[in-house]
Amino acid sequence: MERSRVLLVDAAPGALLGRELERLLGHGLAITLNLRRVADRAGARAGWGGRVDFTDFDPFDEAALLAETVRDGLGHHAVKSRAGVPLRAAFLAGATRPGLAHPLRVIGRAGAGTDHVELAAAARHGVAVTHTPGSNAAAVAEFALAQLLALTRGLRSYDEAAHRGEWRAATAPPKELSELTLGIVGPGRIGLALAGRASALGMEVQAFSRRPATTSAPSAPDLAPASASAPHLTPASASALHPTPAPGSAPLAPRPNRSLPDLLATSDVVSLHLPLTPETRGLIGRAELALMRPGAILLNTARGGIVDEQALADALRDPAHPLAAAAVDTFEHEHAAFASPLFGLPNALLTPHVAGMTRTAMVTAALRCADHIAALLAGRPEGIPVVTA
Repeated sequence: MERSRVLLVDAAPGALLGRELERLLGHGLAITLNLRRVADRAGARAGWGGRVDFTDFDPFDEAALLAETVRDGLGHHAVKSRAGVPLRAAFLAGATRPGLAHPLRVIGRAGAGTDHVELAAAARHGVAVTHTPGSNAAAVAEFALAQLLALTRGLRSYDEAAHRGEWRAATAPPKELSELTLGIVGPGRIGLALAGRASALGMEVQAFSRRPATTSAPSAPDLAPASASAPHLTPASASALHPTPAPGSAPLAPRPNRSLPDLLATSDVVSLHLPLTPETRGLIGRAELALMRPGAILLNTARGGIVDEQALADALRDPAHPLAAAAVDTFEHEHAAFASPLFGLPNALLTPHVAGMTRTAMVTAALRCADHIAALLAGRPEGIPVVTA
């Protein structure tokens, strides 16, 4: 029986590559490995030659991606990526075209989110789209906490001054975390992981969800009502529902907030943890930024398109604006097209979409994605997260 063919558009890095390949081969899949983002290409060829096929192309070049996917009319049953390579309608049409020996059936992402895929086109062409939600929740939560600490304590400015030989004393002592309120927009897996860490450090944590509230267990991703008709929690009722934890007890779930404007106006730090959808694109713009508390901080480890970057840059340039600083890990234009109006702003802490890239998170995502792809190709979709338009 012929093995299903899988194209690894961008494989796991370093030593993790071997674990990912072994997992895929263990499922009986035929692998084509793109070497473009493999650091040791010669070592990969020497170590895996005869067991996998090789190619070398820029996955962000749509024409090159399609050409390699359908090379020699063979095609691939599945395409796997981790860096959010855009998979749009033209690619999906070409990868499933009649006459291919192995038309595309599955797209797998080793990571959370599927905004890189044109889901409606995937559905039209019968392509299942899967990802690994929750695989990087702890990693991103830790990173957001690091962003928070770096900005509230001014670590970057002290570091830069020290490297210039300057002994800079604090001009205004900062507040401790226990004096700050953290507002989480999107209390899903990552948001709740951050909430637990922040509350353990003494922060008051509140959250807003755009989805309806549920009555499921406290670990459910939707803890706050999105409806404008939902009752507003007064301080007394919120305290009754979320009493102060006893010393040594587990952190509590974030206090729900009924509206985004109210959360923005009552939080010292706002952290975004939403998927990028047509409804969330541009969710944080000029009007929303103007609602924030004086001296507030914005953290974005979610997706770049959720925030209007030009509006954010303008706010950070304006000394009279309530927003004091922002930490941004995700951008509207990334990778080869990386560009942002935030460049050069001293109160903008910028990182290249690395929040979820810890060893544990990447291993979990790579192996879980391999399992998802194998199950879908074998016709076993039970329990596999498949995203639809």
